Amino acid sequence: MIIKGLQKTTLIDFPEKVACTVFTEGCNFRCGFCQNPALVSVSDAPELPEKDFFYFLDSKKKWLEGVCITGGEPTLHKDLPEFCKKIKEKGFLVKLDSNGTNPEMLKELIEKKLVDFIAMDIKTSLEKYSEICEVKVDLNKIKESIELIKNSGLNYEFRTTIIPEFFSGEDAKKIGEWLKGSKAFFLQQFRNEVPLLDPEFKNKEPYAKEKLMELKKILEPFFDEVGIRNL
Repeated sequence: MIIKGLQKTTLIDFPEKVACTVFTEGCNFRCGFCQNPALVSVSDAPELPEKDFFYFLDSKKKWLEGVCITGGEPTLHKDLPEFCKKIKEKGFLVKLDSNGTNPEMLKELIEKKLVDFIAMDIKTSLEKYSEICEVKVDLNKIKESIELIKNSGLNYEFRTTIIPEFFSGEDAKKIGEWLKGSKAFFLQQFRNEVPLLDPEFKNKEPYAKEKLMELKKILEPFFDEVGIRNL
């Protein structure tokens, strides 16, 4: 596993758990609003050896309950199941963040009970997906991942970073109908003051709080829980 970052403590990344977050290298999307631009491509940035990460985990057994694995896109790494297995064997819970492009990997992780929580990014409504990701997206894989997650028996959430030109009230309704019956959906406020993959996105203004509340109201009939983050 190529680890390019470690947040030693987080109270928000893993719902209701005290956790740490590891950041993996590489992503198959090129979303301009990505807030982890250094992780998108293979780079010369320092790598955290796996043995050092597990030494850290051993030292924090009294304080940490779980590990969040994010990126980049963690499912690009073939050794992800083995990495998760090692974490579980040490008694920690595992939360995975994914863009849903590798349902085969998700199925393996779920069937082998190597994850406890999955958060999947829903970029926008289906017809705008490739535009916002700036690559050709296999939407059948996205759909398959959603069904796997919904039927996994695990805790999970779907979430979208709200870019105004890619997320209208109509998009909210389409996403609600698409994901209808899911447990939780979170709208994440777009932030333009942080490092972004495409600097042009710094010129894009996020929605006002009132607009996000309006979108939340549109989505509420379709999910058990709808929330807003980063307000």
